[in-house]
Amino acid sequence: MVIIRDEERIARMRRISKYTSFIGMGALLVGLVLVFTNVENVFLYQIIALAVGWLLSQVGIYLAHRYLRSPRPDEVLDEAVKGVARDARLYHYILPAPHVLLLPSGVVVLAPKWQGGNISVEGDKWKQTGMGLRKFFGQEQLGNPTREAETMIEAVAGAIRKHAPEVEEVPIAALIVFTSKAAQKLDLKHSRIPALHYTKVKGYLRQKKRAEVMPKEDYEAIRAAFDKQAARVVETEHADTA
Repeated sequence: MVIIRDEERIARMRRISKYTSFIGMGALLVGLVLVFTNVENVFLYQIIALAVGWLLSQVGIYLAHRYLRSPRPDEVLDEAVKGVARDARLYHYILPAPHVLLLPSGVVVLAPKWQGGNISVEGDKWKQTGMGLRKFFGQEQLGNPTREAETMIEAVAGAIRKHAPEVEEVPIAALIVFTSKAAQKLDLKHSRIPALHYTKVKGYLRQKKRAEVMPKEDYEAIRAAFDKQAARVVETEHADTA
């Protein structure tokens, strides 16, 4: 398979994550120090410093989980799909959705979620437990993976319609992938959008691979559209066995 990754973007976002976290911590420290000063309107300045510090720290946490943590979500997804198909193409940080897998049978938008704890879902309602106070300190909330995946589908489908208008029916789906390597309990069978731990992705994709393939001209048109957006990124080929 072929993995196409925007390494420049990853490096840039890693730097931004470090800077925002550092500045955010500095602003929080300033807010605390202001308590011991006699500056006029100190309370207002303190509130501003704490608000800015909290906002920047949240941005830093958001970016760190995607670009600093090891392994990164894209690296776990590489492991998850490796060996599925020689003719697969995996695009990281290239398209409107961060992680998109192109197969002869269609397009799969991969929505990674790193959050730990016990996670369950009923339709579109997600629940995360077993985290204790960790859920509120240095952690990004689980949110609603279903809605996030649907938004990604719409964005990629729109890009295909725009850059490959000859494709009449866009064969696109989403897969929510939990990438944590720590022990956790996942109850995902009632998810409206398929949701799996990354260790089970290969089996899911092999079943999808056996599904009816899209017309060759549609596959080539979508591939050309995706590759055009990745023109400045060097391709890294992996000699995987399907």
